[in-house]
Amino acid sequence: MSRIIAVANQKGGVGKTTTHVNLATCLAQAGKRVLAADIDPQGNATSGFGVDKNSLQRTIYNLLLDDAYLEQVAVETCVEGLKLLPANVHLAGAEIELLDQPRREYRLREVFNHAKYLFDYILIDCPPSLNILTLNAMCAADTVLVPIQCEYYAMEGLSQLLYTIELIKKKLNPRLAIEGLVFTMFDARTNLSTQVVDEIKKHPEIGVHAFTTMIPRNIRLSEAPSHGLPITLYEPKSKGAEAYEELAQELIRKAK
Repeated sequence: MSRIIAVANQKGGVGKTTTHVNLATCLAQAGKRVLAADIDPQGNATSGFGVDKNSLQRTIYNLLLDDAYLEQVAVETCVEGLKLLPANVHLAGAEIELLDQPRREYRLREVFNHAKYLFDYILIDCPPSLNILTLNAMCAADTVLVPIQCEYYAMEGLSQLLYTIELIKKKLNPRLAIEGLVFTMFDARTNLSTQVVDEIKKHPEIGVHAFTTMIPRNIRLSEAPSHGLPITLYEPKSKGAEAYEELAQELIRKAK
């Protein structure tokens, strides 16, 4: 049965989509059956796998509105063993169209109910805001993985997100838990990165969730999306590729 993980942070620019694309890739390269779901209308995860989001006949939008089956929407990617539920700007319309629908928060969960035996991991890339799409992701997920940029305001955004997760757990999805916190854009040369990591790890309620693996600030990671490739295909020997491979292995070990 699938382990469903929402990759989320209400703060933008923290490496959320980068983590979604590259962690899903490294899990597939480790021999896992992976479904990557893009539920952000910007469709950046879709582009990150080299899929032309503007030429798609069907997207995750059609799934949410009961207008297609998963098999009709899922597309092959450049990564063996990894399928993608793509998104484009049409998904923004779902936010309005779902408002008057019954059980609107559970549409994605119902989609995955039919797919949970086909994959080992389902990773969902969430929008950088709390809206009906993010609620769908968190109601479908078993856990939430939170990328945190190593910068001054990290703690402020994290507190807001943890409050949201706790609220959703109480009201909508009792099984929801925190998978872990992933430090991104870590620069060992600066005191700030180290201070942010130390501050969060010392926090009694938050620090316990931090992954050991940290994602470094790496130019190759920044370049890879413009080529439509995950980092392990674009520059497999880079520090960024090595870090996401380590993160995938850490995630697999946690599940045992």
